[in-house]
Amino acid sequence: MIAVCLSPLYLLLCAYVFYRLQTWLERCLPYLARKRIRIPICVFYLCVAFSILAAFLLEPSPAKRLLKQLSNTWLGVLLYALLVIAAADLIRLALRRLFFREESRRKLSGKSCRRLPAKPRWIELLFSRGGHAAIGAVCILCICVCSLAGIVSADRIRVTEYELYVDKEAPGIEELKIVLVADLHLGYSIGIRHMEQMVSLINEEDADLVVMAGDIFDNEYEALEDPEALAEILGGIRSRYGVYACYGNHDIKEKVLAGFTFASAGEKASDPRMDAFLEEAGIRLLREEGVLIEDAFYLYGRPDHGRPGRGIRVRKTPEEIVREMDLSKPVIVMDHQPRELEELAEAGVDIDLCGHTHDGQTFPGNLTARFFWENICGYLRKGDMHNIVTSGVGVFGPDMRLGTRSEICAITVRFGQGSGGGIGGPTAWH
Repeated sequence: MIAVCLSPLYLLLCAYVFYRLQTWLERCLPYLARKRIRIPICVFYLCVAFSILAAFLLEPSPAKRLLKQLSNTWLGVLLYALLVIAAADLIRLALRRLFFREESRRKLSGKSCRRLPAKPRWIELLFSRGGHAAIGAVCILCICVCSLAGIVSADRIRVTEYELYVDKEAPGIEELKIVLVADLHLGYSIGIRHMEQMVSLINEEDADLVVMAGDIFDNEYEALEDPEALAEILGGIRSRYGVYACYGNHDIKEKVLAGFTFASAGEKASDPRMDAFLEEAGIRLLREEGVLIEDAFYLYGRPDHGRPGRGIRVRKTPEEIVREMDLSKPVIVMDHQPRELEELAEAGVDIDLCGHTHDGQTFPGNLTARFFWENICGYLRKGDMHNIVTSGVGVFGPDMRLGTRSEICAITVRFGQGSGGGIGGPTAWH
C-alpha cells in the first residue's frame, strides 16, 4: 500500500515543519520556549498531524467528519509550509555558502589569509538572531496567506463560457446551451452550501442540457452531509432536456487515506446508494450507454477509464460507441478523464466533455500536472472534435485551490452545415 510505505516520509516532513516553526516562534516570542508551553504546542501539533489516520480509522460519525475536515485543511497547510520553509532554508544555505566560504576555510585550516572583504551589513543582519526571527515571521505569514487564499478560492464557484460551432445539422435545433460540471466530490469538504451555490449558477444559465462528467461523490457515501437535502438541491437544477451524468474514478465505494486508495477484494463499483441518490435527484446516469435527444443529437456517457464499475470490465472503444449512431447528427460524449481524444475524433465524435484533472487544483500541481495531460483544462481542438475539460466544482484532498478555479462551464453550441466547426474560445469568465 502506497500510503503505508510513504507514512515514514510524511512523519519526517511533519517533524521538519514543526522543528522549523517552533524554532522561529521561540525566536520571535522567547517565552514559548518554556517547557509548560512547548509541551501543549507539541501535543496539539501531533493531534493535527495524526488527524488523517484518526479520521480514516473512525466509523462514520460527527467526530469523523470533524477530523476529516481538519485533516483536509491540514494537508494544504502542510504543502505550503513545506514549500515556504524549504525555499527559505535553501536561500539561506546558498547565501551562507556564498558569503562565508572563505571564512570557514580559514577557521578549518588555522592559517591566516589575506584580509577578507567586509560582508554586506544586510548579510550580518540576516544571520543574526533577529534576522532569524524575521525570516520565521515572513515564512509564517506566507503560509497563512497561501492557505487562506486557497480556502477562499476553493469556496467560490465561477462560470467559464465557451462558444462552439459544429458542422452538422441537429434537426429542429440551431443552438444548444450546455452546462458542464464535474468533480463535485460530495463528501466531507463539499456539502449543502457549495451545492446551493452551484445550482444557482447553473439555473442562471437557462441551460438546454446539463452534464455531470464524473466524480460526483468522494468515495464514501457516508461522507455526505445530508443525502436527502443534497438530492433535493440537485433536483432543483433546471434544464430543458434533462440532467445526465457519468461516473468517475471516485464514484466507487473505496477507502481513501491521504489521497491513496486501498485495494479491496470485491469489484470496484459504486455504492448502490449512490445510484439511488442520483435517481432521487432526477439525474440520469449513463453507464456505457447513449441517448438520442429530441431525435436531433446524441449524448453518450462513458464509464471511467481506470474504474469502469459494476458490470463493466472493459469499456467500449470509440468506434464501438458510434457504431449504431447516425453520424450525420451531432455526437456529444461525456468521459470523466480526457483520454483517447485522437480516437474519439477519428470515430466521428463532435464534442467531448471531461473533468478529472482539477487543473492541478493547487500550486504547484497546476504546473506539474500539465506534463501528464494533452488538455489539462480548457479547450482543445482535435481534428473536427471539440474537447473541453473543466477544472471542476469541488476539491479532492486539500480543501484549497491556488492558481486554479472552481468552475462550471456554460457552452453555447451552434449547429449548421458550413459553420466550419470552429470555436470562439472561452468568451468570458465571471
